[in-house]
Amino acid sequence: MEVKQNQDEDLVKHMQELIGDMKFGSITLIVQDGQVIQVEKNEKIRLK
Repeated sequence: MEVKQNQDEDLVKHMQELIGDMKFGSITLIVQDGQVIQVEKNEKIRLK
């Protein structure tokens, strides 16, 4: 159970880093059998 908790904490930390670095865009989590197996980051660049 501790390994799963560490994996969950690592995922949350990684998500916070992705969100913190992004100005516009989206993040998609791909889940299989209750586990996050893939993270997709789609970033937009807005030209003024």
